[in-house]
Amino acid sequence: MRPLFTKVLSAALAASTLSAYSPLVSAEDARDTKVVFEDDFEAGDSKWEFLDPKTWKHNPAEGKSGNASIEITDRKSEYSPPTRSPGHVALVKDLDVGSCEIQFRVKSTLDTGNHRDCCVFFGYQDSAHFYYVHLGAKPDPHSGQIMIVNDAPRLALTTNEKLTPWDNDWHNVLLRRDVESGTIEIYFDDMETPHMSVVDKTFGKGRVGLGSFDDLNAFDDVVIRELH
Repeated sequence: MRPLFTKVLSAALAASTLSAYSPLVSAEDARDTKVVFEDDFEAGDSKWEFLDPKTWKHNPAEGKSGNASIEITDRKSEYSPPTRSPGHVALVKDLDVGSCEIQFRVKSTLDTGNHRDCCVFFGYQDSAHFYYVHLGAKPDPHSGQIMIVNDAPRLALTTNEKLTPWDNDWHNVLLRRDVESGTIEIYFDDMETPHMSVVDKTFGKGRVGLGSFDDLNAFDDVVIRELH
């Protein structure tokens, strides 16, 4: 079995939209990085807390070239957040990070139109206080934005107008967050130019996770690095 980092690197290099892959630390802003979490799901999904386990499943690897993954199986969820926010949430267990990079591959498994999405959670304090990125197909005030949930219904921090180019293939996503500056950047396939970015310092260190608002996705090859 190949090490997870090698698998992720190979997947990124193979993606047609990427010419190369490396952690998003430029020469002008060189920072030490440390891998603090990685999961290719080949050993199961025990590293994750699912807020509604009934709507998630683990897909074991099939054949020598197959990859394991986790997948959202139902658009409806029995998880009822205290304020309007995503219903499908999988949080990494026993991990709190501040400045970090969250990298993963995602595949949308159902075309639901303008709000076809996946979500990345970070700075998660509790079910009523966290950030998330909503990678919606067509942006509006509730889709395709960097969002905050702060004891009130989710609110967009951005006014993004870029479409998220969903199809039926796997895509590479990387979120980069700097707690000190407040910078939040999300990259979708193109690792040179942020798909969205914003500056906000409401929440500091917190939990991280993956999921969707109410859509179906599969996830694989998750790597989380702390930035120092």
